[in-house]
Amino acid sequence: MDDDDDIRAITQIALSVVGGLDVLQCASGEEALEVAEGYRPDLLLLDVMMPDMSGEETLAKLRLLSGLEATPVVFMTAKTHSDDVDHLMELGTKKVISKPFDPLSLANEVVDVWKDSQRSA
Repeated sequence: MDDDDDIRAITQIALSVVGGLDVLQCASGEEALEVAEGYRPDLLLLDVMMPDMSGEETLAKLRLLSGLEATPVVFMTAKTHSDDVDHLMELGTKKVISKPFDPLSLANEVVDVWKDSQRSA
């Protein structure tokens, strides 16, 4: 989920073309809430700073949906001050990826988080 069209396009290429992953993109928190329960994602990749509903607010609402209570979460953000990262980790985030990110390594980072989550489940 990211409100920036260019970031979504790069992320789509990085995850689906480079990484071979199945990706469902959302441009807003509202859109994510509309589709997430029916889609049942294996992992949530969220932007922090979004208009209308932040990534944190979106995550809180996604956690209330059936089947998404424990879905692993990765945040992508330009806010990488240690206090910001610590706060996101306190929310149960598995990883915080800094923007700008490396499109060639993004899929591996996401898959590693998912695998780690599966081992600890």
